[in-house]
Amino acid sequence: MGGHEYLAERFEAHRAHLRAVAYRMLGSLTEADDAVQESWLRLSRTDTSDVENLGGWLTTVVGRVCLDMLRSRNSRGEESLDVRVPDPLVSSADGGIDPEHQALLADSVGLALLVVLETLGPAERLAFVLHDMFAVPFEEIAPLVGRTPTATRQLASRARRRVRGTAVVPDADLGRQRAVVDAFLAAARGGDFDALLAVLDPDVVLRADAGTGFGGGSRELRGAAAVAGQALTFQRFAGFARPALVNGAAGIVSAPDGERAAAVLGFTIANGRIVEIDILADPERLRGLDLAVLGG
Repeated sequence: MGGHEYLAERFEAHRAHLRAVAYRMLGSLTEADDAVQESWLRLSRTDTSDVENLGGWLTTVVGRVCLDMLRSRNSRGEESLDVRVPDPLVSSADGGIDPEHQALLADSVGLALLVVLETLGPAERLAFVLHDMFAVPFEEIAPLVGRTPTATRQLASRARRRVRGTAVVPDADLGRQRAVVDAFLAAARGGDFDALLAVLDPDVVLRADAGTGFGGGSRELRGAAAVAGQALTFQRFAGFARPALVNGAAGIVSAPDGERAAAVLGFTIANGRIVEIDILADPERLRGLDLAVLGG
C-alpha cells in the first residue's frame, strides 16, 4: 500500500470521531463534514512522521478548523439571529438510533445541549468541547485559542457554568417521552389549549428556526401559555406528524407530502412534561434530510 493510501486509511479510522467533534462545535452536519474534509486536506499536506498520536493531532486540527468556521460565521453576522436550532439527527422511532449517528450522539448530545453551546463564544465553545467532551488537555487547546493553559482552563470553566446553569436532565425512558409527545400531538390536533398546558412545563421554552420559510426568521417563546398558543397554529403540521427519534429523544417529523420534511420537532421532557421544544423549519436546511430512515 502506497504512502497516500496508508495515510487515507489511517484518517478514515478517525473520521467518525472527528465528525463528532465537528458536530458539537458547529451544530451543522454539512459544516461538520466540510471541517472533516478540510482536516484531511491539511493532513495530506503535512509531514506527520514525528506525530506519535495521530488521533490527538487530528482532533486539534479539526478543532482549529471549526474555530475558524465559527469566527467566520460570526463575522458574517449570523450570530445576530434570534435563535439558531442546530441540525437534528433523525432516526426511526421503531428501529433505534441510526448506526451512522451513534458516534455523533455519544454523551447524550441532544438538541437542547447544542442550543446552549450555540450561545458560547467560539473560544469558549472550543475549550469546553475539546476538554470536557473529548478530554483534550488544556496545554494542547491553549495554542488554538491563543491563550495560556490557565486562561484556557478559565474559558472552559465559564462555558461549563453556562451549560450547567441551563442544561436540563431529560427523562431517560423513551416510552414515557413518546407518551408525552403523543399527548402534545393530540392536543394540538384538537386545538385543546388546556390539554396543551397539561403537558407543558410552566417555564417551557420553544425555539423555532425557520430560515426564510414558515413565517420567516427565527423566534423564541417562553412560558406554557405562550407556547400553547403557538402550538395551536401547528394543527396543520400535527396532522402529518411522523414519530421519530431526534438526537436520540422522542420527536416528530412533519411531512405533508410524505416525502419532504416541512418541520422537525425535537422535545426535551423532564418529570413527565415538555420543558423545551426545538423546531427546525428552514426549507433549505431540511432539503437534505433523509426520510428513508423513517421507513417510508
